[in-house]
Amino acid sequence: MRYEKEKSEQLLLNILPKAIADQLKQGERTIASAMEEVTILFADVVGFTPLSAKVPPIKLVSLLNKLFSSFDHLAEQYKLEKIKTIGDAYMVVGGLPLPQENHAEAIAEMALEMQAVMENFQAETILGEIEDCERFQIRIGINTGSVVAGVIGIKKFIYDLWGDAVNIASRMESSGEPGRIQVTEETYQRLKDHYYLEYRGMTSVKGRGKMKTYWLIGKKG
Repeated sequence: MRYEKEKSEQLLLNILPKAIADQLKQGERTIASAMEEVTILFADVVGFTPLSAKVPPIKLVSLLNKLFSSFDHLAEQYKLEKIKTIGDAYMVVGGLPLPQENHAEAIAEMALEMQAVMENFQAETILGEIEDCERFQIRIGINTGSVVAGVIGIKKFIYDLWGDAVNIASRMESSGEPGRIQVTEETYQRLKDHYYLEYRGMTSVKGRGKMKTYWLIGKKG
């Protein structure tokens, strides 16, 4: 009985942040909170979808799992919260469920390391195992702002985020370029003292018109 309880608790921790899982165990039915400032990252593996026509499904899932497991380790290293994966897209946030003063910097560090992970993944896994494989790159978008975070579902719990800041982060990814990290003005202001950033210009963002955006290049010093 004790083993089953521990197993259930571990499963809960695998899909929810510990602070949120604890609230559920204490019997709270509705879990939601407004977070004044967090930093959200969306990433998409460009070139991965066409691979589904070239390799067996089990192989495809195995490759994606290997890559995303590396991203999960980075999220844990920088005390960030992975929100979800959708196909070959990955979403992570800094600054919740508990406030984190350096959330923008932590996300920036992860983004830069994700690029390095992608290079290694390309060299070690893809090129060595799959013939006629196109080059894979990761396209990343980052934004800082306020969100609402909460748990939805009855049997299958999902911890998710809502708000304009989330939508803009997603647009930063989709309007970006493969191999680059695009950030908003809000994120730029929090990173400019410690990171190299390049002004991209006024970028058309669906639902928002033109927005100032920047490329995150690397860390200073």
